[in-house]
Amino acid sequence: MFLGTYVNFLKPFIPRRLQILIRRGLVKWKLQSCGDIWPIDKTAAKPPANWQGWPEGKKFALVLTHDVDKEKGVKNCQKVMELEDRLGFRSSFNFVAQDYSVPPEIFKLIKDNGFEIGIHGLRHNVNIFRSEKIFSKQVGQINKYIKEWEVAGFRSPSMFHNLEYNHNLDIEYDASTFDTDPFEPQPDGTGTIFPFWVSGNSNQKGYVELPYTLPQDFLLFILMQEKNIDIWKAKLDWIVAHGGMALFITHPDYLNFNGDKLGNEEYPSQYYEKFLEYIKTKYKNQYWHALPREVAAYWQHRKNDDNFIVKSGKQNRRACLLYYMKFKGSAMLYREAKSLLDKGYEVDIICLRESKQEKIIQSYEGLNLFCIQSRPASEQQAALYFLRLITFCLKSFFVMSYLGLKNRYDVVHVTSPPDIIVFTTIIPKLLGAGIILDIHDIGPELFMRKLNVPENKPIIRLLKWFERLSAKFADHVITVTDIWRDKLSLRINQGKKFSTMMNVPDENLFQLSTARKPQLAEARILFYHGSFEEHFGVDTLIKAMPMVKQQIPQIQLFLYGGGRLYSTMISLAKELGLDDCVHFQGSVPFYELPEILKQAEMGIVPTKAAVFSDEALSMKSLEYMTLGIPIVISGTTAHRYYYNDDMVKFFQPEDENDLAEKIIALCKDNAERNRLVDNANIFLESHGWSCVKEDYYKIVDQVSSKRQKS
Repeated sequence: MFLGTYVNFLKPFIPRRLQILIRRGLVKWKLQSCGDIWPIDKTAAKPPANWQGWPEGKKFALVLTHDVDKEKGVKNCQKVMELEDRLGFRSSFNFVAQDYSVPPEIFKLIKDNGFEIGIHGLRHNVNIFRSEKIFSKQVGQINKYIKEWEVAGFRSPSMFHNLEYNHNLDIEYDASTFDTDPFEPQPDGTGTIFPFWVSGNSNQKGYVELPYTLPQDFLLFILMQEKNIDIWKAKLDWIVAHGGMALFITHPDYLNFNGDKLGNEEYPSQYYEKFLEYIKTKYKNQYWHALPREVAAYWQHRKNDDNFIVKSGKQNRRACLLYYMKFKGSAMLYREAKSLLDKGYEVDIICLRESKQEKIIQSYEGLNLFCIQSRPASEQQAALYFLRLITFCLKSFFVMSYLGLKNRYDVVHVTSPPDIIVFTTIIPKLLGAGIILDIHDIGPELFMRKLNVPENKPIIRLLKWFERLSAKFADHVITVTDIWRDKLSLRINQGKKFSTMMNVPDENLFQLSTARKPQLAEARILFYHGSFEEHFGVDTLIKAMPMVKQQIPQIQLFLYGGGRLYSTMISLAKELGLDDCVHFQGSVPFYELPEILKQAEMGIVPTKAAVFSDEALSMKSLEYMTLGIPIVISGTTAHRYYYNDDMVKFFQPEDENDLAEKIIALCKDNAERNRLVDNANIFLESHGWSCVKEDYYKIVDQVSSKRQKS
């Protein structure tokens, strides 16, 4: 909306013909990059949950509307009605309240002939949604016209919109959005070809949102200068195939009924007439032809049916997630992004990519990925590690600033390390976005571990200072354990801003198999998955394997992941003569991991009890639990804080002898393995993602309310 607002401001100073030329050039340029979402966004075809279809069993809904921008359009209204009446159609006419006067006989003609009147704002060149303050000044006058004209619906000029503000209007429906239209000044589509209900709070009335789903005539025939109705036909056919709502906007202002030489902003009325004939002929008896108020009434009635859910997929909210991590390697990043998508947000992700050859801009299941930098699997030099971090922060600042200006985020979720990456969100923050800092790995302790330096070193004191500034900059701070939450609250003295959100797997991705093969009396397949860094204790596990193999000759260990010590661990396994039972499988995308892990009969989590790692809760352990896999896990402070001996089999951290003993004992005891799995399932009932997600939503709602008030 930021750019669109200023373009609107400059309009009076630019000659109209020049405006049209500029917009034609912009449309031509933008067409090159939006072919995958316009005129058809395939993701918009998904019907509402428990969708039962349109009235009378019709295949799709047809809604005709007209926006009357200027006095010229008023003069053409009667001709439009006569054309539609002759072909058996009815429509709605939306008038601008204060730019021109509408003769009473036009209003009477519309109502007497079964057409509908709507309001198209107070002034066509004024964006009332620039701020809540500006909107509040206008809402009283808009409601006055709504009452006087006896209208049910509102459509904003230039399709500017804020669905939250609209609760203050006395309307049954709003029609200021669209399924997809990247050429609008506020180009955020709803992502659906169906109406949806916009609920209010206890003090607000809800209303129905009716997005237009066919390209506007002004775009097609004035800006793109199309000479036929093929795009209309193609989009309509697609909507019909998916049983959606074909709602489109024409402007009487641009229709030429005389057959004269066309003006700069005119197109032949025959285009509209031919399209109506196409609908009437090809889809005879297949469409529910309704006025907007009739669709709204139907949707309001159906929303009260418990079996019929009528909410939009996006609802005009935007979020961005920023993480110095490869998308394919982070189930956590996907989990949080997908939850925001499910909540109705359009979600952008700024992250790393697998290689320099991989595309920078990608999409995955409705998520927009900006993979702005590659990162090698193994980083040996500290200087290069920090250089890449700094480079990523700089790139993130420019990308985040651009996207923030373009998309006006409601919430930005930043995952550290490094903590200072949160400052790259300065532009979205100034524009009203709520900022969440997710301290996934506590920075000073992590770098004490990586650099092998004590806490009193200047670099660690500097990192603590950055940590404090970053936490104060953010609107809310998330940590993954109560231990870190309490430590940070004391260290930063910002207790109210901190919450714990356990790093648990999404049950929809890590689904417990209902067809797991019967367990053998003796488990023989062990798994480790994760990073090959020193503090994760992979060396302890490999050193334990000769003792395990001696007692269980058929034992097999599969290791998935990558990292700085990957080659070192391969060499260690060879040195110990474990080539026949220890298998290094490399890294796999997070979405392939669950099916791979289901082959495991036991999961091993050998984290060391050292600085940083002693207080870190392993997500790997929770993934094993979710899949019903018993675990042998190191008894670190964090693991013993959350787990107990009834859920997991503990061993003494960094003690390969104790680890081997626990693996052997659990491998030979099928009853004990089943007991641990059953008790772990009880733990997950109150700690799984379905529970944690609700806490996340509360945080998101809290910080995004800042944007709504700005």
